[in-house]
Amino acid sequence: MNPNPIDPPAIQSKRYFDVCNGDADGLCAVLQWRLATPAPAELITGLKRDIDLLGRVHACSDDEVLVCDLSMQRNRPALMRLLQSGVRVKYFDHHDVHHVPRHPRLLAHIDGSPSICTSLLVDRYLAGRFRAWAVVGAYGDNLHAVADKAASTLTLSAAQRESLRQLGETVNYNAYGDDESDVYIAPGKLYALMAPYSTPLLFLEHEGIAHRINAMRRADLALAQTSPVLFECAQGRARLLYDAPWSRRVMGTFANALAAAEPILAHAVLRRHATGDFVVSVRAPLVRGSGASTVCTRFGGSGRAGAAGIDHLPQHKLGQFLDAFATAQWGLA
Repeated sequence: MNPNPIDPPAIQSKRYFDVCNGDADGLCAVLQWRLATPAPAELITGLKRDIDLLGRVHACSDDEVLVCDLSMQRNRPALMRLLQSGVRVKYFDHHDVHHVPRHPRLLAHIDGSPSICTSLLVDRYLAGRFRAWAVVGAYGDNLHAVADKAASTLTLSAAQRESLRQLGETVNYNAYGDDESDVYIAPGKLYALMAPYSTPLLFLEHEGIAHRINAMRRADLALAQTSPVLFECAQGRARLLYDAPWSRRVMGTFANALAAAEPILAHAVLRRHATGDFVVSVRAPLVRGSGASTVCTRFGGSGRAGAAGIDHLPQHKLGQFLDAFATAQWGLA
């Protein structure tokens, strides 16, 4: 008898990873999926401009990764690495991508149409099982007409629908900042508070955090409304914010508010760094719905047809950007 038996190696159980943008659309997309298919998943998320998140996933063969609301174009190298390692990936997204790879371990639902968001793609896949959360995601992505249409299929009062709109805009606002010290709560921690609730109305009833974030959002918007117009043309208008925690939080929400207030115009919100360079958020005219990503990709940015951004616009390229903004063919993807 062997006095020192060697224990057999432990069998590694399958692991689950949920990877998403930290805005309303990303969080609400993952939340719907996990309500429908519960699993002890590790959430990997970040602020709005944290896009290259798939590279943070260290998964092994037969692990499963869910990706929501992250540009496949930007995450393609990490995606291919995971697939080649034997990882199964489900990918839901609405950002522009040149080519979707075909792979037996990849289930991809990619739709760059201006009238869709990732939460609605997941809602479509799940046949509307948790549609109220999809409505929150759509409102957060400034797709008000689309969100209204989806909400009309639910039994909601006017006040309840307004609550979903405000929640979407509030969760979306909470994703903007240069780092987590800028925002009220880290998106991953906010998701943990949202996740136990099957409907957003229950979340609002039992958790007060959304109301506190919304109060900060309103105060920041009031400051943004005093910002100067940097540039104006027949097609649109650009506003300039100086760099501060409140402007880092509100610039995306402010761009959405401007688009909603003047839907026939394109809008750009620029925030100037201490270096003199800029961060930019662009919104296509809501009545046309596309062209934003075309403008931003010319300057190293990314996004989708209706809304896009540039993380770093050098000061010497400001004139070129404003020319591109003024001459853009809004309405063309």
